[in-house]
Amino acid sequence: MAEYDLTPRMAPNLDRHLVFPLLEFLQERQLYDDDHILKAKIDLLNNTNMVDYAMDIHKSLYHTEDVPNDMVDRRAEVVARLKSLEEAAAPLVAFLQNEAAVQELRADKQYNLQMLNDRYQIGPAQIEALYQYAKFQFECGNYSGAADYLYQYRALCTNSERSLSALWGKLAAEILMQNWDIALEELNRLKEIIDSKNFASPLNQVQSRIWLMHWSLFIFFNHDNGRTQIIDLFNQDKYLNAIQTSAPHLLRYLATAFIVNKRRRPQFKDFIKVIQQEQHSYKDPITEFLACVYVNYDFDGAQKKMRECEEVILNDPFLGKRVEESNFSTVPLRDEFLENARLFIFETYCRIHQRIDMGVLAEKLNLNYEEAERWIVNLIRSSKLDAKIDSETGAVIMEPNHLNVYEQLIDHTKALNGRTYKLVSQLLEHAQAQTTR
Repeated sequence: MAEYDLTPRMAPNLDRHLVFPLLEFLQERQLYDDDHILKAKIDLLNNTNMVDYAMDIHKSLYHTEDVPNDMVDRRAEVVARLKSLEEAAAPLVAFLQNEAAVQELRADKQYNLQMLNDRYQIGPAQIEALYQYAKFQFECGNYSGAADYLYQYRALCTNSERSLSALWGKLAAEILMQNWDIALEELNRLKEIIDSKNFASPLNQVQSRIWLMHWSLFIFFNHDNGRTQIIDLFNQDKYLNAIQTSAPHLLRYLATAFIVNKRRRPQFKDFIKVIQQEQHSYKDPITEFLACVYVNYDFDGAQKKMRECEEVILNDPFLGKRVEESNFSTVPLRDEFLENARLFIFETYCRIHQRIDMGVLAEKLNLNYEEAERWIVNLIRSSKLDAKIDSETGAVIMEPNHLNVYEQLIDHTKALNGRTYKLVSQLLEHAQAQTTR
C-alpha cells in the first residue's frame, strides 16, 4: 500500500521536525526498506542541530561505531553556538525567570520595552537574542524550552512578521510535545492572523492556509473533538478552494472526517460534488468509496473499495493511530470508518430498493449472513432504520418514508441562512477591496 502513501506530498508543507513522526510511523509499518527510511532521516537532520541523533542513525545505518569527522565538527559548532546564544539572551532569560519582575509587565508592549530598557538595561538586542536562542533550542530538539521562550518573545515583539514566525514555531513545538489542547489554541490563533493579514500576494495567503491545514492534521486526529473541527476548517470556502487548487490529497482526510462523523452535515452533499469534480486530480480508495456510493451507485465497487480503505487507514500516519488495550492493539478510527461505511452503503441501497434480500445485502456490506442480520436488527432497535425483517423470506422490507409539506419546506430552507451569510461576506470583501485600491 505504499502507492497510497502521502508522505512525499505532505513533507514539503511541513516543518522538517514534523516529518520525523511520519517517518517513524512508516518505519514501524515497514512500508519501505529500513535503510531507505534511515537515509531519509539523515537527510532531514542535516539542516537541524540534532547532531547526536544524526550520529545514532548513522551508526544504525552503516552498522559502525565510527561517525564522519564532519559530524564531529558540526557538533562542536552547535555546542559553541548554543553557549554564545545563551550568554546573549541571559539578561532577558534571568528577568523572565524572576516572577516578581514579570509582574511588572503590562499588555502595552511599548511600555514593556521602555520599562525593560530603563530598569533592567534590556533592549532590542537582548529581545532578538531571545528569539535566536529559542529558534536554536527548537533546532536542537528541545521543544519545551523553545515553546516557553517563543511565547515570551511574542509578548515583547513589535515586529508582526517575526511574531508570526514565532507563532509557527510555538505551534510546531506544541505538536511535537503532543500538547493537543494548547496546540489547538495556537492553531486557531494562527488561522485568525492568516485570514486577516494583508499578504504581499494572494498566493502567499493560499500557501499559508495550505501549511496550516497540513499542520492541523496532527491535532485534529488526536484531539477529542478534532474530527468535527477538521470539517469546520477544511470545508470553509477559502480553505476548500486552496485544497482544490494546490493540495487535493487533503481530500482524503476531509472525506474520512465526514464518514466517521456521527452528525451528518448539510455540507456533505456539496462535498460529494467536490469529490466528483476532483477525481481527475486526486483519488484514493477513500474518495473512490464515496464516489461509488453517492455518484455511481456502484455497490459492488464500494464493497471492494471498503477493503482497500482499511489498508489505507492502517498505513496512514494520521489515520492509523494505534491504541494499546491489554495484550493487543486496535485502530479505533479503522473500526469507526468501517461501521459507518457499511451504514452509508446500506442507507443508499435502501433508498433505491423497498425489499432487499438479506443474502444480497450481506454481500454488499462485506459481512456473512448472520453478521448482517444482527447488524440490521441493531440498527432497527436503535431507531436508525425504519424497516422490518421478514424471517420467512429472508428479506428486509423498508417502510415508506414520505416527508410532509412542512418537513419539505424546512429541508429546502435550512441552509438558506448560511448561504445568505456567505453571499453578504463576499460582497463586503469585494467592497473593501474596491475601497483600498
